[in-house]
Amino acid sequence: MTASWTLALNLTRGALLLLGLATTAISLRAYSRERTRHLRDATFGFAFITFGVLVEGFLYQVTALSLTQVHVVESVALACGFVVLLRSFLR
Repeated sequence: MTASWTLALNLTRGALLLLGLATTAISLRAYSRERTRHLRDATFGFAFITFGVLVEGFLYQVTALSLTQVHVVESVALACGFVVLLRSFLR
């Protein structure tokens, strides 16, 4: 991968991480104010999704896992986050 693409990847991952953390923080603040189960679950869902973004970049750059293995780990974290979000919306 060229240096410019690596920089673009890192900047994009950084932006996704910041957006995910901001969304999770806003959801946590709403939960702290309202104390409802669906807001608590939504906070956990957003946290799982943000974790998926973070872990994918970390695993690919730091470990010897293949790209496919890294995507599987990311997909599992994202799926868990979406399941928790869906559950919070349906309650």
